[in-house]
Amino acid sequence: MHSCYADPLQLHYCLLVQGDGNIELIKMKGSMSKDAIFSLIKQEESRQIAKIGLIPSENNTSPEVSQVLSTCLSNKYAEGYPFRRYYEGNQIVDKIEQLAIDRVKKLFKLPYVNVQPYSGSPANMAIYFALMKPGETLMGLKLTMGGHLTHGHPEVTASGRFYNSVQYGVKPDARIDFAEVRTLAKKHRPKVIVAGNTAYPFVLEFDKFREIADEVGAWLVADISHVTGLVIGNEHPSPVPHADVIMSTTHKTFRGPRGAMIMVTDRGLHKDPKLGQKIDSAIIPGLQGGPHNATTAGIAIAAEEASRSEFNKYARQIRTNADALAKSLLSRGLSLVGGGTQTHLMVIDLSTIKPGLGTQVAYALDVAGIYANRNTVPTEPMSPFYPSGLRIGTPLVTTRGMQTQEMEQIADWITQVVEHVQGEELPSSKKERESYLVNFKAKADQDKKLLKLSKEVKELASEFPLFRW
Repeated sequence: MHSCYADPLQLHYCLLVQGDGNIELIKMKGSMSKDAIFSLIKQEESRQIAKIGLIPSENNTSPEVSQVLSTCLSNKYAEGYPFRRYYEGNQIVDKIEQLAIDRVKKLFKLPYVNVQPYSGSPANMAIYFALMKPGETLMGLKLTMGGHLTHGHPEVTASGRFYNSVQYGVKPDARIDFAEVRTLAKKHRPKVIVAGNTAYPFVLEFDKFREIADEVGAWLVADISHVTGLVIGNEHPSPVPHADVIMSTTHKTFRGPRGAMIMVTDRGLHKDPKLGQKIDSAIIPGLQGGPHNATTAGIAIAAEEASRSEFNKYARQIRTNADALAKSLLSRGLSLVGGGTQTHLMVIDLSTIKPGLGTQVAYALDVAGIYANRNTVPTEPMSPFYPSGLRIGTPLVTTRGMQTQEMEQIADWITQVVEHVQGEELPSSKKERESYLVNFKAKADQDKKLLKLSKEVKELASEFPLFRW
């Protein structure tokens, strides 16, 4: 089956779905659109090439994944599931989604997979929808200590408002406090315990979570969005033997399109043989409508790529680069939450220099050509709006082909920027902070030191493609 489509930036493509379900893209000649949006896309591409991305939740997809996202698959409505849709004309879409499901099942050795969640947040909500009733108790890691908003952050999130949220924390060494987890679990008897993170730089000990979940009869949900690629590459313990349900986004270390997948283990199905059906129903009609078919195809491509031996090497290099970056930062006098990393990410603790310095450092780094994100630290003296940390990671730079020598150079640039702006103190008055940051950013945009560094960064970054096996 041939399906031709246009990539307005450069080429026309033809999508060929072969009889065995494999997907092939054929390039054809095309022309550049004059619409202003495509000029902006080219500008964004140039930005990504010229700068160094250290946000640990970002990555670059392979050319094959990128191409699939622009196909005619986005034209088709496909509410329902393979071979049981609410709409006709899904014969090919059925094959594509089933291929994605089968590939992920094989990758993780799991009996159930749903690849329709639009992203991680609705995926987590779908899991809660399937496992809990409103008002029942959900346990997750505190946001300020490395947890995610969807793990029950109180009041301002759906998971924290519709469920009784109980939040556990970390010890002074920044590792999860399992004594506290056990105490809270026995006191509150949660229906669901979430083992997951967004800024926790250490290995998630799924076996310890399992013990506690069994003691109180709770479901154990593993949110491995950040470490999926490391799990596949044997660089992080797998949750499969311990969790009942596993959720992962598909665009971080998995290096696929922006989507998510929900997986149920044999343990989960043994506990409730209808759990897969409940999750299917939670996605549709519970929370979503038709799936994003191009994203589904991208997940299928990414799953095949993750099955290759080259992907294991990629995961190993992520860890090698993370260790090298952490060591280099520490040797230059910067502090890291917990003293380092066991995964792909780390959090620079700027509170030892000045509380609330995260926003200033993050912005100054961006001017200098390195983009990361401000983040709270476990002992945060300020707030999530004006945090004292900087979250960085190595998946994207590793995808581009950078190695340990580049990590040393990046650490040097980060240190220079921190030292350059460490005198920028956030006003104690909340009313004064907004105008202060406006003035700070305007000044940083013209800062000669930062602009000089940006040229150095661009010279190095431009040597590396956006994607390299």
